Amino acid sequence: MKIIRNEKLIERNGKIGRYTSLAALLCLAGGMILSFNRPDLLTWSLIALLAGFTLTQISMFFGNRFGRKPRPDEQLDAALKGIPGDYTLFHYSTPVSHLLVGPAGLWILLPFNLKGKVTYHKNRWRSSGGGFLQGYMRLFGQETIGRPDVEAKSEAAALEKYFKKKMDEGETPAPTYAVLVFLDPDIEIEAEGAPAPAIPAKKLKEFIRQMAKDHPLPPLELEKLKSLLAKDRTYA
Repeated sequence: MKIIRNEKLIERNGKIGRYTSLAALLCLAGGMILSFNRPDLLTWSLIALLAGFTLTQISMFFGNRFGRKPRPDEQLDAALKGIPGDYTLFHYSTPVSHLLVGPAGLWILLPFNLKGKVTYHKNRWRSSGGGFLQGYMRLFGQETIGRPDVEAKSEAAALEKYFKKKMDEGETPAPTYAVLVFLDPDIEIEAEGAPAPAIPAKKLKEFIRQMAKDHPLPPLELEKLKSLLAKDRTYA
């Protein structure tokens, strides 16, 4: 399997996460100091605390994706290591964050670092459990599953639009699929009837192999798609 990764973007966003985390701590500390020592500056104290909270949100967003070790892209690499066949895995170098292209077709990979249990029921995704830390993350709006079906549709539409611009008139790109990949090895998943398959990372390679048997992508079409993606430097 070949891996194409936008290292510049990963490094840049990792720095954003670190710098905003430091700025958040400074703002929160400054706001607390003002609130205790300068009651007459309460307005400025509240502004500092609000800025600190906002920066914390930003730092967690970038930190979860680009700062943690191993990063989600590295965990996807490990999950697919040794997969047979002609596959290329694109990280942050196409219109979508993680894209696997190979005999199984075009697969958008949506990784989640969640613990506990994930369920899909009555058109709604929910995550529960995972202990105090997971609850704390959900409180601050991070590490939640959100609406992955909406995210998958949005990314698929962006990819289709991209290929239509690159292809000749009358050509249509291959169908795009999406799979939710849960990176925690102990995750529990109950997602029967979900609009997109949801699996633990340890089963991703087996899943892709089966998809290649069920609806294989013709070799010539595969090579054309990979060539279009590999030659484009828009996202590099």
